Amino acid sequence: MTMVTATISSSRQATSRVAHDGYKLVLVADDDRSYREALSSGLAQEGFAVEAASSGDDALRLFQQIRPDLVLLDMTLPDQSGIALCQQIRSLRTVPVIIVTARDTEFDIVSGLQHGASDYVVKPFRLRELVARMRAVLRRAEVVSEDHEEILNVGPVHLNADRREVAVLGVPVELSRKEFDLLALLMSHSGQVVPRDGCIDRLWWDKQLSDTRTLDTHIKRLRQKIEPDPANPSHLVTVRGVGFRFEA
Repeated sequence: MTMVTATISSSRQATSRVAHDGYKLVLVADDDRSYREALSSGLAQEGFAVEAASSGDDALRLFQQIRPDLVLLDMTLPDQSGIALCQQIRSLRTVPVIIVTARDTEFDIVSGLQHGASDYVVKPFRLRELVARMRAVLRRAEVVSEDHEEILNVGPVHLNADRREVAVLGVPVELSRKEFDLLALLMSHSGQVVPRDGCIDRLWWDKQLSDTRTLDTHIKRLRQKIEPDPANPSHLVTVRGVGFRFEA
């Protein structure tokens, strides 16, 4: 396999060309220059195109310019926390984020995952392990994205997946990240039953859910926001013992 050059590209155009040639584009956000350069070199040798930023502001600017396939970010940046940056990134576009940091407490790990990170890797780490995690996250993201057409119109509900906007009868509706992803999944299979296990596998693949109450809670919240009568839903219908179906 042909490898991408091991140096960090200083040109946005060069990076875009590499990414469009079939390589996944990764944005690395870390304030340690030697670490950025070493990681960029290692990932390039593994077949990734890499761009790097030393601060949260720079990372956010790059994120909007280059539209990476995956983001690796440190928990501690000079101008903001990795958690805050992760939330900003996920509010702009659905993209996998892996936190790579030396902070290894249970609180930090749980907090990172709860605030939108797809995975959490503690420094120091083996490059092969990180790459394996990156590829697993990217595979899952590709499977989920297959269900997300850019524009969906089903009954009174309009969903723009690229802008992550939802409106009911023309009125904008605010949804959480998971609520939006769940609605997009169900609307993209309009008129078809989506099994409960399928919803969980697609949306909570990175968590061990011992029961389905998390899914039920999100379904309830969605009904409160899109149904004219949440107690008697006409669009987001339960198919008992199987799953859910979105009707026009």
